[in-house]
Amino acid sequence: MRKCIGFFGGTFDPIHLGHLRLALELKQQLQLDEMSLVPCAIPPHRATPDVSAQQRLAMVQLALADCAELRWDARELQREMPSYTYDTLSELRAELGAETSICWCMGMDSFAGLETWHRWQELLGLAHVVVVARPGWELPVSGVFAEWVAQYSVKADDAPAAIHASPAGHVAILQPRLLPISATEIRAQIGAGMSPQFLVPDAVWNYIRAEGLYR
Repeated sequence: MRKCIGFFGGTFDPIHLGHLRLALELKQQLQLDEMSLVPCAIPPHRATPDVSAQQRLAMVQLALADCAELRWDARELQREMPSYTYDTLSELRAELGAETSICWCMGMDSFAGLETWHRWQELLGLAHVVVVARPGWELPVSGVFAEWVAQYSVKADDAPAAIHASPAGHVAILQPRLLPISATEIRAQIGAGMSPQFLVPDAVWNYIRAEGLYR
């Protein structure tokens, strides 16, 4: 039986209940053996967060303390260079071996800009790419990237079987439940002196207050 492992990357600035529920739903929908959240240290395609990578990792660890279904992976925080997904997947493939199915999960907002990523056309040689559809985001309908997506896509209903059948090579666009929670809005709320309680885990909110983050 092929082992299937998911990885969900992001800045998690801060991690919130939308991230956590999404990771859990993807794990269940794709019937994955494991799902890890991978905090990004130096994002190549957006401004580096004001909150340190170690503080963002601490919040992820607190958020997952009571969740046996989800894990965290700090490998990108151990590199002093931009967090290129190609490098991360190369490391994971070397560690997990040729036969393990690896799923790299991302939002449609990130996926729509994939052709600006480092060695993007080589990603499917290392993993499957699982994309979460988001309202307001659509893929291009022509060009090299559109042709690449069309060539490698599997239907959502077929995604679990396809991912279990091979270690890499598919694009699956899924529509799991999305809680309408935004890290940007949470940071703005805290900056304005309001409480984000019930948008983030209580342990994360306690940490934010103790560390004086986002003020």
